[in-house]
Amino acid sequence: MAKLKHFDILNIKHYVIFITFMVLASCKNAPEHLTELTGKQIAIDSSFTTVDSIQKFIQPFHDRVESILDSTLAYAPFVISKTDGKFNTTAGNLMADIVLSETNPIFKKRTGHNIDMVLLNHGGIRSIISKGNVTSRTAYEVMPFENSVVVVELKGESLMKMVDYLIHSKRAHPIAGAQLILNKNNTVKAFTVDGKPIDKNKSYYVATSDYLVTGGDNMGFFKDAISKTETDYKIRNAMIDFFSKVDTLAPKVDLRYYQLQ
Repeated sequence: MAKLKHFDILNIKHYVIFITFMVLASCKNAPEHLTELTGKQIAIDSSFTTVDSIQKFIQPFHDRVESILDSTLAYAPFVISKTDGKFNTTAGNLMADIVLSETNPIFKKRTGHNIDMVLLNHGGIRSIISKGNVTSRTAYEVMPFENSVVVVELKGESLMKMVDYLIHSKRAHPIAGAQLILNKNNTVKAFTVDGKPIDKNKSYYVATSDYLVTGGDNMGFFKDAISKTETDYKIRNAMIDFFSKVDTLAPKVDLRYYQLQ
């Protein structure tokens, strides 16, 4: 199975930069100061035709981007979805595990600490991973946003606020590195990180997205952060890096978050 070198994905950025440059160049005769702003809706329909000279110039860049996006990185033997479990899902578990495994070496090198757990949001998963070949395009479909990983230092007391949030949200928000077990009446039976009960006075390092760390999805407990470490590592890029390392994706709905029956 062919493996794609991750640095090739930079060509996508170069393509975007090129297009931006072309737009700016076309505005070189614009007035120095804005005097008036007007606008109108322009329908994009069959009346617009391709400019052959521009199409010919852009085509090699377009073809290169398409080849990068569609190069096979791994294989999914079944559909990976965010709706195949009540408290945790195959897609959520895969994404959270990827963030933990791919980001921890970066965080460890910069701070000397390990990431204790990961929390992402269920709504951030935007597509299934279909059965079959997994490509860079797959990562863009699952995570089309430019969200990057941020590691937040929280006291154990704040992690209990996180648990309360997870219970009341009633959604399978992806977690990794922790286990949450609920009683039948939705109270907490056990909550552990790295297999150990939470110490309310201890600091824990939680990897999440830059969207959630600012209160996205009403995750207000992140405001209790003692420290924040920007990794400058996009979640999508972490997925591509992981896909490039493995042959077959095999996430499972497991016991990281479940309710006693």
